[in-house]
Amino acid sequence: MTSAATITHINVSNGGVPKLPIERAVIGVLGVEGDRQASTEFHGGPERALCLFSLERIEALQAEGHPIGPGGAGENITITGLDWDAVGPGTQMRLGDAVLIEITRYTAPCNKIQANFSDGDFNRINQKTHPGWSRAYARVLEGGPLLPGDPVELLPGS
Repeated sequence: MTSAATITHINVSNGGVPKLPIERAVIGVLGVEGDRQASTEFHGGPERALCLFSLERIEALQAEGHPIGPGGAGENITITGLDWDAVGPGTQMRLGDAVLIEITRYTAPCNKIQANFSDGDFNRINQKTHPGWSRAYARVLEGGPLLPGDPVELLPGS
């Protein structure tokens, strides 16, 4: 359990990337209310309701020279202070006071996010080639309000 973990950004778009930060959100079974996906074949739905990523991974990518920022790779929730290596399918997290999620899978990167990488190689965040660097999809088990700055708790035994 990491008590220092917090949400730094909640990001949405009207379809596509980048997703831009908002000041407050309501999370439901299909994710952040008001968020849209350009391709529902590969994104969205109850099993891919939220996309999460680590601020520390984004900052490390920036240090490598990539122009990525929060929301640039399409994540809805950017988190800091969490051991990202501990996040994988089956992991449950409490976001804020009300929201309970479960990671369903790693997010496969696509060419829509290549502008975030200095060499265009979006596979830099592919779980298969760079384990621990992928974004993660989650289902929403309990919805509710969410704010940047809200705590994130990795639930034991998940």
